[in-house]
Amino acid sequence: MISNLKSDIEFRREKALELSTQVRRHLAAGGKFTIGESPEINPEPAKRSEMIDPTTILKRRKPPITRAERNALRKLAEAL
Repeated sequence: MISNLKSDIEFRREKALELSTQVRRHLAAGGKFTIGESPEINPEPAKRSEMIDPTTILKRRKPPITRAERNALRKLAEAL
């Protein structure tokens, strides 16, 4: 089976080689790498703001028609 990502891998190979040469130069110049703590896998979601913008127009759902209105519409439809 041929991988769909093969062209993507070949495309990124040049950047990977460039990055590895930069790492070698950094280490040759006396640079050091430090390994930090890994981030949380599932971070807490962002907290919602308690402020409500007064210019926001709330979209409300229209109330459903009543039984009487439904019957009146049915009678009008039958009359047609």
